[in-house]
Amino acid sequence: MSKIVNEVLLANREYVANFDKSDLAMPPARRFAILTCMDARLDPAKYAGLSEGDAHVIRNAGGRASDDAIRSLVISYKLLGTKEWFVIHHTDCGMETFTDEIMRDLLASSLKTATVDATGWHDCCEGGGSHEGKHVAWLTISDLAASVVEDVTRIKNHPLVPSDIPIYGYIYDVKTGGLIEVDAATKIGKVA
Repeated sequence: MSKIVNEVLLANREYVANFDKSDLAMPPARRFAILTCMDARLDPAKYAGLSEGDAHVIRNAGGRASDDAIRSLVISYKLLGTKEWFVIHHTDCGMETFTDEIMRDLLASSLKTATVDATGWHDCCEGGGSHEGKHVAWLTISDLAASVVEDVTRIKNHPLVPSDIPIYGYIYDVKTGGLIEVDAATKIGKVA
């Protein structure tokens, strides 16, 4: 086993020894959901004051309103009763550092981990790549506030999302820990 696997399993054993959450209900107690980025610097439980069982937190690269994120949000309200949603992107997001074309080119060249420097992204190796990346919408970000507006708009206008769910748009500042409202997104996400 790897060092990481051992660390995770040890942490889990310690968690199990003090586990006292078996009585939590499946629906989130505070009846809201957050769509945010998978970036390891973001801790939605801390920046949104959550405890286990409070809210649904849906995470992906960039916190984007992908089909799968919308699927999760729809399940969140339809089957588990959430009534408000937040879309929270963040400053210094890695999704701002490349384009769909760059990602597709990197994957076509090699499946090994790429590196980045002042001149851009680079593959370490040639060969072993795949052109399948051209079939993926990578949902990269060129304007942070605009991406929040775009995602709130996409969710709000989705035919499976009821009009009575307010959707709020924010940017998390990785330097201060603060949430900055994207007014245009919140206006679009308001209940009429």
